[in-house]
Amino acid sequence: MRQLPLADPGIPDHRSPARYLWWVARGQKATLVGGMTFGILAMGAQALVPAVLGKAIDEGIAVGDTEKLLLWSAVLFGVGVLQALAGIMRHRFVVANWLSGAYRTVQVVTRKAADLGATLPKQLATGEVVSVGSSDLAYIGNLLEVSGRFAGAVVTFFVVAVILLSSSTLLGLIVLIGVPLMVFGLGPMLRPLHARQSAQREAVSELNSLGSDIVAGLRVLRGIGGEDSFSRRYRRESQQVRTAGVKVARIQSVLDAAQVLLPGIFTVVVVGLGAHFALRGELSPGSLVAFYGYATFLVLPLRTATEAAEKLMRGLVAAGRVNRVLALTPDVVDPLQPVRLPTAGDLVDPVSGIRARNGLLTAIVSAEPDRAAELADRLGRYDDASEVRYGGVTLASATRADVRARILVSDTGSQLFTGTLRQELDPGHRRTDEELMTAIRTASAEDVLVALTDGLDSEVEEKGRSFSGGQRQRLVLVRALLADPSVLVMVEPTSAVDAHTEARIADRLREYRAGRSTVVLTSSPLLLDRVDEVSFVAAGQVVAVGKHRDLLENDPLYRRTVTRQTEDEEVRA
Repeated sequence: MRQLPLADPGIPDHRSPARYLWWVARGQKATLVGGMTFGILAMGAQALVPAVLGKAIDEGIAVGDTEKLLLWSAVLFGVGVLQALAGIMRHRFVVANWLSGAYRTVQVVTRKAADLGATLPKQLATGEVVSVGSSDLAYIGNLLEVSGRFAGAVVTFFVVAVILLSSSTLLGLIVLIGVPLMVFGLGPMLRPLHARQSAQREAVSELNSLGSDIVAGLRVLRGIGGEDSFSRRYRRESQQVRTAGVKVARIQSVLDAAQVLLPGIFTVVVVGLGAHFALRGELSPGSLVAFYGYATFLVLPLRTATEAAEKLMRGLVAAGRVNRVLALTPDVVDPLQPVRLPTAGDLVDPVSGIRARNGLLTAIVSAEPDRAAELADRLGRYDDASEVRYGGVTLASATRADVRARILVSDTGSQLFTGTLRQELDPGHRRTDEELMTAIRTASAEDVLVALTDGLDSEVEEKGRSFSGGQRQRLVLVRALLADPSVLVMVEPTSAVDAHTEARIADRLREYRAGRSTVVLTSSPLLLDRVDEVSFVAAGQVVAVGKHRDLLENDPLYRRTVTRQTEDEEVRA
């Protein structure tokens, strides 16, 4: 049995939805062929049942031949056993097909999301990505799942047609021509169904995005009294999703009804003609029973064919959504001929004049606080136009993986994920309990650990909802410390903690990161008073460098920035 997830899902072909589905199918052709083979055997065995019953009636019951009756009864039993065994194997293969298709899609989308990094939320709404994982995977899996039954439906249709033609040319032709006509008759409903499914999918995606935004900003909304406004908006867009769903259901209900009505009418016609021929002596009683059985049986391949067509439409819509993610390109790309970064050195930005000296604790204070994140992005090469150098080597000349291994940026947008606290803090399972506790103490997060029943093995809720803002910030700091990069860049790492906790973190951080480069973008006097060097940036340029106390005494703009004083307050003081 195939192990999932795959070690390497491959490179997807996302030039069109059909090409993507074909790429998925080619990647699991062995299980697809297996599902189709057993699908043909299972449905083929079922198709033989009316013929065997007809033979048992004509050669056994009608003439009173007990041996023939027992013989055909044994054949019928064997056909039933074959159908059961083939059905079991078909089910195993189609489940494997569903899982393989869904997992490969998960893997390529996840890999693409990791490759895009910060680019993904800039170019695609959160709800769009959520919808890919919540519904599109299932539609792609459903298409692969129905392939085995569809192959059986196609083959058995022709097998039945041959059997019927051998018994009655007219009835055989009616079945051979009538069934495809019914399938094609349902075709005109598939196009509007496809269009309405696409519209519904867009509405669901937008609603998911709105829901994610509301959950993420719920505390802020309550603080400003905006929850009612967003609640009304969510209800309004929910109604739009409901309306789109009703439109899909309307045509879907007509399609489902047609799948029952048309085969029913067809069965009545075939049985009526068969009864007419039997009364005229042109058909034996057994053949009439067989014709009735086949007319009833053919409903199954007909419905399977229309089901496959419907799932193909849904699969194409889903593949189109997946392709939207796969077609995105990251803001930062690897060079064609990358250069390896040194293991140590100064981190220098010639554009702004920032220099983080090797092995020192450096602080960057921005006169425009909202630009601190931009400076951090530039130092970590999240901006491809960056000319930042590390150890004399330009970051843009190295691969992103090499840059990420050397320089870690931990900003205010860093999130906690689900899982145990141990996995959250040390995803690579590289640290001992002693190392974990040392980092936790450095971030002054011992109280967080004490409050948890199972300690490091306690479960963390999504985005760390069970923790306060200050606790989440300290746990993010622990995770960054345990990564132990050559250069650690942090944006306001203590903005959500009280002054006493911030002072402890500032004292311990210097000791923990001794000998390695650490850059802190902050305006907190408690942190600034403990760093080796402060770079003061105004209008995107370094305008002063020195110790915090010296800058505080000699630079009025720096003093106003870190003490949050206005010029009038300074004059009055």
